[in-house]
Amino acid sequence: MAVTDEAIEKVKAMIVSGALVPGQRLPREEELAAELGLSRSSLREAVRALTAMRILVARQGDGTYVSSLEPGLLLEALAFASDISRGETARDLLQVRRMLEPQATALAAGRATEDDLRALRAALDRCAAAETAEEFVVHDIEFHQRIVDLAGNAVLSALLRGLSGRTQRERVLQGVEAGSALERAQREHEAILEALTSRDARLAEATAAVHIAGVERRLGGGAALPPGGAGPEGHRAGRVGPA
Repeated sequence: MAVTDEAIEKVKAMIVSGALVPGQRLPREEELAAELGLSRSSLREAVRALTAMRILVARQGDGTYVSSLEPGLLLEALAFASDISRGETARDLLQVRRMLEPQATALAAGRATEDDLRALRAALDRCAAAETAEEFVVHDIEFHQRIVDLAGNAVLSALLRGLSGRTQRERVLQGVEAGSALERAQREHEAILEALTSRDARLAEATAAVHIAGVERRLGGGAALPPGGAGPEGHRAGRVGPA
């Protein structure tokens, strides 16, 4: 193991063991290096790396602290990976999203309040009123994230937020006739909202799965539909715009 990697693992081990807790200031560099049996230069490199991972956070003139370690913070790198991914990697990320988001949508069907449904309706209305594809994508993200958040699992929300960011959604529009792609996406969104409004968890799961499978095919992944093949009646998957 490289010296810097060893230093990173030693600092991480302190956090895992509880010797360092979220929000705590790291000891002085020379003290921590001596405690861990590291050179100060190795410790400094480890701190830089852990700061880039958002495990540590540097405060100008105040020292370095353990971050909040919240899932959304630690998974920010996943969002970057999603935005820059191409080819097989992009399809793999979408496949993971297809495994997770339909389940979250099914959970949302049993948790959504009337206020939640009104907020989703308003997001879809904003999608319909969007004058550009980029504007549509903003409201598209809001619609999906609201649904995922209703599942009540912060880790799941953070994972799915990272798996499908704005850049990826805009890329899906490239090479298609944007108008028809947006119309299809809107129809599928309406089907998801209808399933949520009817509190039908199985239908909500199926409509979400079909919707995301279409994005996989658009990226050339040839994705299979979920078990059962065609999904809910009247909603066979196809090429879509944003998802």
